[in-house]
Order: sequence, then C-alpha cells, then structure tokens
Amino acid sequence: MERPRRGDPSSEPTGVGEILRGLLTEGPLRRGLRLGRLGRVWPDVVGERLAAETAPVSLDEGGLVVSASTPAWAAQVRFLADQIGRRAAELLDEEEPPAVRVVVAREGPRGRR
Repeated sequence: MERPRRGDPSSEPTGVGEILRGLLTEGPLRRGLRLGRLGRVWPDVVGERLAAETAPVSLDEGGLVVSASTPAWAAQVRFLADQIGRRAAELLDEEEPPAVRVVVAREGPRGRR
C-alpha cells in the first residue's frame, strides 16, 4: 500500500467539525442518538402505563425494536404498532414511520422484573 504524498488531497488533515458532522449524519452514532432521543420521550410515544412496561431497544434501517416486560405487554405493543411507529416518527421529525417489532425481555425493560 502506497503512502499519500505531501500535497495529495488525501494527506490533508480533516477538521474536527467535518469529522463530527460525518459521525452525526450517518452510522452507528446517529442511530444511537435517535434511539436516545426516542428513549427520553418514550412516555409521550406510548403513554405512561405502557412506557412503564416497555422500552425502545434498537432503532435502525430495520425499524424500531421494543422490549416488553411480559408477553401480554408485547401483545399490546403489537396491537398499537402502527400508532407507535407514526408517533415515534413524528417526535423524531422523520417522514417515514419505522416498522415496529417487539421482543419479550427476560429481565423486563430497563432491568426491571
């Protein structure tokens, strides 16, 4: 592999601002920020009672994965999946609602049970 030569554009240093913009607009950091934002407003998405028994655990191109404390709460999430996806998209300022999938957590959402 050949090293870039001085004066070659690929050898020029990249500014920190440019690196941060790249990290925040794509990749795992952007997905993590979106998931964090969604977690902070989760009660606004699903309501207080359902938020106490569920939590968003993943948000990416495959959609939103929600953890539920019991199979009964998982069924409730499945029943409300379209509404949850639309509300999540609205609060994240996104045009397309994510597909919502649900898993039953062994320990319950956020380590409870």
